[in-house]
Amino acid sequence: MAVAIKMKLNEKLYLRDPQETKLGRNIIQHSILMIDEMGFEDFTFKKLAERIESTEASIYRYFENKHRLLLFLLSWYWEWVKYCIELRILNVEDPIRRLKIALVTLVEAAHRDDPNTEHVNEAVLHRIVISESAKGYYTKQVDVENQQGLFLTYKSLSKTIQAIIEEINPQFPYPRALASTLLEMAKSHVFFSEHLPALTDISFKAGNSEEQVQKLLIHFAFGLLGISQFTEQKVNGQPAAV
Repeated sequence: MAVAIKMKLNEKLYLRDPQETKLGRNIIQHSILMIDEMGFEDFTFKKLAERIESTEASIYRYFENKHRLLLFLLSWYWEWVKYCIELRILNVEDPIRRLKIALVTLVEAAHRDDPNTEHVNEAVLHRIVISESAKGYYTKQVDVENQQGLFLTYKSLSKTIQAIIEEINPQFPYPRALASTLLEMAKSHVFFSEHLPALTDISFKAGNSEEQVQKLLIHFAFGLLGISQFTEQKVNGQPAAV
């Protein structure tokens, strides 16, 4: 039997941790599926309650509103990606190879469903991250929510990548900007390729957008860091991911 993974998230994201109860996990599972189906704007707690055969009041015992639910889902996803990256780079000493693994994992993790998280389909959740994540922090409440620590998971993931960049090139003047830009590129260029193709060189029609985005991130990162000789898909003849 698979060992369930529980993500430790900021308690201010929820009123009651949905990971702790069957109803809470049901809320998470079906909210992901419904937001993917209908979009965040049309998603409501009333519709969710009907889907899971519960009541709106029961959902409000877990989340203050659907915005907080969206922030919870986004935070859960980024914490999971950070977990995957840290697991893969754990025993890798070479920072160049660690960065490559991190960038490959950042894209790769989005296209698989982890059996250890039965109530979360990460592949579906990734589609929500692509299409809805901007609605999580492009709001009038962003400063207050930032002070409450509601974006800590995303910032922590960015800091993980930033630390590797600084190890590779301590003189690089923009490690924070590069780390956050790489995270945003991993999302935006997937979206652009499908909906706004004039804004990217990634071809959605080619059918290998995952590999294309990996190459884009690797080329962009190592080109800026001045080690373009490492922008090939493999490191020392071995696949970047392990």
